[in-house]
Amino acid sequence: MTSTLPLEDTSTRVVRAACAHDCPDACAMLVTVENEVVTGVRGDPEHPFTQGGLCAKVNDLEKHVYHKDRVLHPLRRVGPKGSGQFERISWDEAVAEICSRFSSIVDEYGAEAIMPTSYLGNEGILNGLNVMDPFMHRLGATITERTFCTSTRGSAYVRTMGPAVTDPESIVHARYIIAWGHNMLTSNLHLWPFVAKARKRGAKLVVIDPYASRTARRADWHIRIRPGTDGALALGMINVIIAEGLVDTEYVDNHTVGFSELAARAADFPPERVEELTGIPADDIRTLAREYATTQPAVIRVGTAVENHPQGGQAFRAIFSLPALVGAWRYPGGGTHELSLFGFPVNFDRLSRVDLIKPGTRVVNGMQLGRVLTGEVELDPPIKALMVCNSNPVITYPEQNKTIAGLKRDDLFTVVSDHFITDTARFADIVLPATTITEHFDVNFSWGHLYIAINNQAIKPVGEAVSNVELFRRLAAGMGFDDDPWFTLSDEEMAEQSLDWSAPQLAGISLEGLKKTGWARLALPGPDEAPYADGGFPTVDGRVALAVHDDFDSVAPVFRQGYTEMQGDRPSPSVPDYVEQPVDDRYPLRMITPRGHHFISSQYANMDRQLRGEGGQHVTLHPDDAAGRGLSAGDRAEVFNERGCIPVEVLLDEGVMPGVAVVPYGFWTDGASSVSALISGDANDLGRGPRYSAATVEIRIASA
Repeated sequence: MTSTLPLEDTSTRVVRAACAHDCPDACAMLVTVENEVVTGVRGDPEHPFTQGGLCAKVNDLEKHVYHKDRVLHPLRRVGPKGSGQFERISWDEAVAEICSRFSSIVDEYGAEAIMPTSYLGNEGILNGLNVMDPFMHRLGATITERTFCTSTRGSAYVRTMGPAVTDPESIVHARYIIAWGHNMLTSNLHLWPFVAKARKRGAKLVVIDPYASRTARRADWHIRIRPGTDGALALGMINVIIAEGLVDTEYVDNHTVGFSELAARAADFPPERVEELTGIPADDIRTLAREYATTQPAVIRVGTAVENHPQGGQAFRAIFSLPALVGAWRYPGGGTHELSLFGFPVNFDRLSRVDLIKPGTRVVNGMQLGRVLTGEVELDPPIKALMVCNSNPVITYPEQNKTIAGLKRDDLFTVVSDHFITDTARFADIVLPATTITEHFDVNFSWGHLYIAINNQAIKPVGEAVSNVELFRRLAAGMGFDDDPWFTLSDEEMAEQSLDWSAPQLAGISLEGLKKTGWARLALPGPDEAPYADGGFPTVDGRVALAVHDDFDSVAPVFRQGYTEMQGDRPSPSVPDYVEQPVDDRYPLRMITPRGHHFISSQYANMDRQLRGEGGQHVTLHPDDAAGRGLSAGDRAEVFNERGCIPVEVLLDEGVMPGVAVVPYGFWTDGASSVSALISGDANDLGRGPRYSAATVEIRIASA
């Protein structure tokens, strides 16, 4: 199973692996094993994107593997829900109890009373997003729509340019780089060396963000923007580009559709109006538009932060329209480098086994888990069992207080598979031990570069941990589903079926070859090429859609999640728009929720070094906002709105946009409230994406 690099000491080996976290970098890793114990991890220095480095989250992964609090055996709850009191049981007992409870619920209420909830705690092709689907589809369970991240961004991207793929490494050729809502040094660290190389060649880096992130502090120009107004800024840039004759007319005429409609809309967004909406001076808007249009190659790298607002879809559509207007696609490094996952020929429908879905099976959105479990969203039958895998809903799903109230229900049977007793696992009836990436085999794609990778198993599972794939093999056997060959496939047999190995992108690449080399580059245009210089976008007519009409159908399978095109996800109006949002005078601060530098959502938020790096839960304010509320740096305070209240430490920074509260996301609570308690479970305007940075709040000194 393992592919090793020989060392002189025969008791030591180095195993080629791949980081499976929800991150665009998808690093190639080298795992050092001494006497069958993982003693260290490092980035593969030969990998052109990883370049030997790992981020602050995982560069001591061995401590995660052998952490004293890791779940190593199946557990059954013995105390009240939420108490975290469990007893050890055997795997046979765990499987029997789960299957018995599931069968009883199916008999009494129907299979739709069982709800799976998962996301990308593991992004491996085998053990990641789709791993529960075949079992749950065969069972007939409720289908849970997973639109927590990138559903909006991906849908907007595909509707504008189709599943276009460029090589992010080509950013070295750019002369003007905009990082829009993207804290690269935290969430896309391995792209930074390519940006740094471009800057050495004279490129300018502009960061658009409401606060002075790590990346913004190292930019040539940090533009502070009022949260949720990105669409207005993009339309303002379009207004200037058109008004000042900076459009690449030949490219627009030959390779786009809908220009006249977009121009008419942008006419409503002159810089002075956009200044009122965004808080960015009109002269800065003009300068940004002029520099972007006239400094080629120009590239925009967006972050998912833009989608976390009611009009996130429209904002992305406006932003993605910009490169075609100025002809940035003509040049290597120009355009936008997004979602390279479209280049990987993954058989998502096969992985999900959509053929097992029973016609008419209901679909609910995972962001509304709390509403579903508390009955606020009325379902017939109601949810009586919940299975959680690759996810920590109490911390990462909106409306935390509702989620916790639902998990406390005595009539809800909850199963959680994880590495630790997370805030969610504390409420489980059964907790199952999951393997880390060092303990199982997988194949990895990336949504931020063009290298497919193998994750060779480095060690035997610690304790009685099992991979997600093995977990559902066992449950399938317990339910009598092993008559379907899918549920008895080995990991490698499943890997062979998970990708279209005959696709041209995988030319010369095989599973056996990857096990030896660790990774390989897809056969796609390289960093010195401009694949859309002459148009040819993968849209219905080969053109960039500046306007989208009802007959434009282009949602990629990964965002349909196998079963259906998402309801209500067609953009309206046909061209991007921005509508000013009402302000609630009770809660005048706009809260944004950046991910911690040392966390992946809530992962690693229980690790000592990572916690020291983050500090405790805090809020960062502009000094004027703090002074107006009688707050000083270091004060204990409460951030609150109509949904909840969370304790924080006050930090001050003049780099924060006035009127903004920066409250990092991912901290565990052990029963207290976290930032997700303040966030609405309502969906945004496209792809039913989230609103993680759309909450408005107020702050007060903490009560004694």
